[in-house]
Order: sequence, then C-alpha cells, then structure tokens
Amino acid sequence: MILSTAQMLDAEAKAFAEGHTAEELMEQAGWQLAALVRQFHPSPGTCRVFFGKGHNGGDVLVAARHLAAEGWMITLEPVFPEAALSPLTAIQLSRIPPSSIGRVRPLVVLDGILGIGTQGDPREPVASAIHRVNHLREHKAAWVLAADLPSGLREGTVGNPCVKADATMAMGFVKSCLVADHATDFVGRLALADLPALRAPTESDSAEILTPKILSLPPRSFDRHKGLCGRVAILAGSRCYPGAARLCSAAAVKAGAGLVTLVVPPDCVAPLSSSVIPEVMVRPLDDFRVLLNEKWDAFGIGPGLGRERDEMICDFLRLCSVPCVVDADALNALAGQVHLLEETIAPRLLTPHPLELERLYPRRNRDRRQWLADFISRYPVTLLLKGARTLVGNNKTPISFNTTGHPGMASGGMGDVLTGVSAALIGQGRDIVESAQLAAWVCGRAAELAILDNMVSQESLTASDVINSLGGAFRDLRAGVF
Repeated sequence: MILSTAQMLDAEAKAFAEGHTAEELMEQAGWQLAALVRQFHPSPGTCRVFFGKGHNGGDVLVAARHLAAEGWMITLEPVFPEAALSPLTAIQLSRIPPSSIGRVRPLVVLDGILGIGTQGDPREPVASAIHRVNHLREHKAAWVLAADLPSGLREGTVGNPCVKADATMAMGFVKSCLVADHATDFVGRLALADLPALRAPTESDSAEILTPKILSLPPRSFDRHKGLCGRVAILAGSRCYPGAARLCSAAAVKAGAGLVTLVVPPDCVAPLSSSVIPEVMVRPLDDFRVLLNEKWDAFGIGPGLGRERDEMICDFLRLCSVPCVVDADALNALAGQVHLLEETIAPRLLTPHPLELERLYPRRNRDRRQWLADFISRYPVTLLLKGARTLVGNNKTPISFNTTGHPGMASGGMGDVLTGVSAALIGQGRDIVESAQLAAWVCGRAAELAILDNMVSQESLTASDVINSLGGAFRDLRAGVF
C-alpha cells in the first residue's frame, strides 16, 4: 500500500498509542538501512552520515552504529548543534563508537536530514547540507541512501534544493511522493523497511510495491521435469535483427522454461542456429499461424521481427488461444489495429516502453500511472509499462510499482530479456500478472548483481550481463533481499 504523509503520521500515532515506542521503530529502521548498505556494498568503506534533529536523523545514526561495528569508518555530519537534536536522536548520537576516519572506498552517504513533516523549500542550514550531499554524489562518486525520503522531497513537488539519492528506503510504507513521476530521479532505487508495528488505514492507496515480501517463488518439487516447466515458443528475429532473438530465447532458458523453441524466418535460420545457446531449438517457419494448431504453454512475440509481417502478427494474436507476451515489433504491428485488444481469447501481456505505448494509446499529458490505468480500463490485457519505475497492472488487480534496477539498463536488448523471462514464467504455469511482476523485479535485480559481482559499470552493462545474472536474482528473491 501507498500512504500519504498524513496517513503515515496517523499510523505512527496509532502504533505509539498501542505501546510501541519511537526507539523501537528507530532501531528496526536503522538496522534495515545498514542491511541495505551491505546489500549494495558488501565490503566496508567510509560512511558519511548527514543527520537533522528529528527521528530521520536517529534512523541513520542507528545505521551508522551497525556499520561501525562491521568495520566501516564513520564521519558524522550534523546539520544542527547537538543541543537542537530531539532527545532520542541525541541518545543515538551518543551511541556511535569512536571511529578512525580515512579515505576508504566505497563512500556511502546516509541522508537523514529531513523527514515527512517538512513544509516548504529547505532553508539554512539544511539547504547547505543538501548541497554537500549532492556534491559528494556528483564529484566524489558517493552512493547516497536516503532514510524514508530524500531530504527536500515532499508531496506534490521537489524542493529546491533536494537530495538526489541512489536509493531510498521507505520506513514501513512507501509514501505517495516517492512514486510520483517527478520524483524518480531523486528517489533512485526504492526499498521498503518492514516495521510491523505500523498498520495502513483501510482507505489507503491499494497499489503494491514489488518486493520479495509481495512476490512469491516457491521451490520446485523434487520430481519436476522439463515437460512440467513449460513449452515456450519465441517468435523473434530477422536478418536485420538476429541479436534480439538470441537474447530473448536465452533469457527464457535462464528463467526456467522447460523447452524453448526459437521460431525464425527460413532466411536467417542458419546464422541463428549456430549462434544461440545450445539449449535453444531453432525452427524455420514462414507463417507463424502454423503454431496455432500445436501444443504450447506460452509465446513471446515481437523482438527483432521487423515490420514485413505485421498482418501475420495481428492474425496470430487475434486467433491464438495461448498466453502471449507482446513486445517490440508485435506492438508496432498492433498500433494499426489496436481494436484487436478489445476482445482477446487468452491472456496477453504487453510490455511497451513509453514510445511504443504512445503509438497504441496516446498519453495526452497523463502521468504514467494514470496512463496505464486508463489503458487497462479499456483493454482486457495486462500492461507492463517499462521505465525507471516499471508499472504492472490489469483491470482485475492493483497497479504495482517495481523497485529494482538502475540507469545502466538504458541500453538495447533489455526489453528482449524481459520478454523471454516473462514468457518463461508464464509457461511454467504462473498467473500472467504475477509473471510480469516477477520478471520486472528479477531483471532489475540481475542488473544490480551484474555490477556487484562482475566488475561491470552502469555504462558497460549489457543485456547479456543481465541474462548471466538471472540465477543470482532468483536466489535473492527467495532470500528476501530488499
């Protein structure tokens, strides 16, 4: 659920009335902040802690105490004199052990300057502290983690100045300002700290935030075999775009499909047969409609197909009684016949980026969430709207916001991987919405792991790197990382 500032303050007040203490919540929040730092920076480094006088400051001081115990060098950056701190924040400050200060990488900055109750643009000395945080990120390669929300962000607007965070850990519930379109570049990667004492009011926003606590990936039964893991056909590729077919089919294999067949035009079967991974079967076929009379569990259609077969693609999607993931050139084919989506005979997952959705359904100044909501209210399909904060929804389930990923995914081939993963999950018998949610989270987490594990940077990340890290992402989902 997503809460407004007023709803969050009310949830806290009710928790305190039931006997929970601010210190209890602070200790839980700070421990999870430290855990998120370790998730992205397993080796201890230097942590600079910017804290204000309120309880957000106490949260980051608790995190600093845990990091110091694990060998991190801590630099305290108080925004106000100690005498101005709230009593509980002052207590947490006194618990920070003496720490030797040095220049050790990684450099992490904790932002606990402002909380949810602030009004108006930040004034001094807060404004200068925010500028220092942003300077460290911009010029010293600091990784900035905001506690609850980036200082300066509030409902309806971004303050001037505002912290630009690489990650934000919301406490208990995500606040509505964190998922607004204008906030994405300031919030960064979104994580959620579990504070069991806080309960959402019944009238709160029902949208979901995708975390391992929401998503489900039960272990496979021991007697499972490939016939039970889905027969998946990937309809992708052409002479001009063979790479899309290779990426999509490989991702379907790595996401657990039992049998993956890549269906391609006869004129490109030879180069693709020799370049796909060995687990992928390649089948030449002039007319996709032949597949309609065969047994399949899921189709992924569109990556690299080109525009020469638009009519065939539309006929296939109109007649196919099997769940389909529709992407790339299949979406472009539908743009001229979008009415075909008004009545579908089997589940359809559409995975457009904004330009592809614009061709299907013009945005007309709507925010991303409203754009998706209006589309799924008109067409009985599941829509995954790609972007820095991927959205998933259909007209039967709450809209969900993905949390994983980073700007390194802004490169060619990432959508092909997502299509393959989505088709594989659907082929294994999962609900189409659940499959879309899982695919979005897993692909984003795989992109994070590629940087953590393989000495890859955001600039050098490739779609192949994401495929190679899918296994770790599935493990992390089961392990319940943030």
